[in-house]
Parts: sequence; structure tokens; C-alpha cells
Amino acid sequence: MYDDILLPTDGSDAADAAVANAIDLASKYNATLHVLYVADTTEYSTVTFEDAVTDPLEREGERVVDDAVARAEDAGVVAMGVVLHGGVFETIQAYVDDEGINTVVMGTHGRRGLGRALLGSVTERVVRTSDVPMLTVRETDDDGAA
Repeated sequence: MYDDILLPTDGSDAADAAVANAIDLASKYNATLHVLYVADTTEYSTVTFEDAVTDPLEREGERVVDDAVARAEDAGVVAMGVVLHGGVFETIQAYVDDEGINTVVMGTHGRRGLGRALLGSVTERVVRTSDVPMLTVRETDDDGAA
């Protein structure tokens, strides 16, 4: 049923809230967990220094992905991580299609009303257009309340 589970992450608290759920689901179904960070190249993110091009978003992505993969492996889950460049929503959707993902686990900030309308939501766009089951995990405050 769930052989390949995708956990898109941006390292935010909302995305981090989804990590434990994704690991638990992958463990229950003996699935491979794919951890994906998209370095948003629709925004200027590269810095040139002495003829070397570095991308701080890519470095941050590698750190975030490595942390989630390590957590999964510590729980006995087979996990793989990848950092890709592109538009976030489009890259997530392409990864789902290209890798045969069975379900997606994503964090959400839980914004409502005008805040959500103004900021938009990658999670919401993926949920509305996904052809695979989605699990959204709402970020909680320090007291555990959503």
C-alpha cells in the first residue's frame, strides 16, 4: 500500500512536526522514506565568491535532509534524502510522479483567513492537486496545542 513515502521539508517547525509522523508511517508499512528539500531557485539564492558559486539554500537543505534521514535510520526506517532545485510546488509534484511515491506527509503552519490567503501555502497546493494520499501535520506550540 505505502511502499514509498515522501516527506518534503524546509526545516521549519511546521515541517519538523511532520518528521515523526512520516517515520512512524514508514515504519508501520515497512516503506522507504524519501526526504526532499527544494532549494527554491525561483528566488535569487546563489552567491559568487572568488569564482566559486555556492548556494546557501542547498547547504541548509543538506543539513535538514541529513537530520531527518538520520532520525529515520535511528528508528530502523530505510530513508534517502535529496536536495533539488526549482520551484517548490512544481518540484514536489514532479518528484511524486518520477519516483512513484504512494503518499506524502507534509507539515502545515495552520494559518487561517487572511494570513493564509496572503502567504499562500505549498502544502495546500500539493493537497489540492495530489493524485496520491496526503497526511498533513499541523505545527503545534510549545504546550502541544495546535
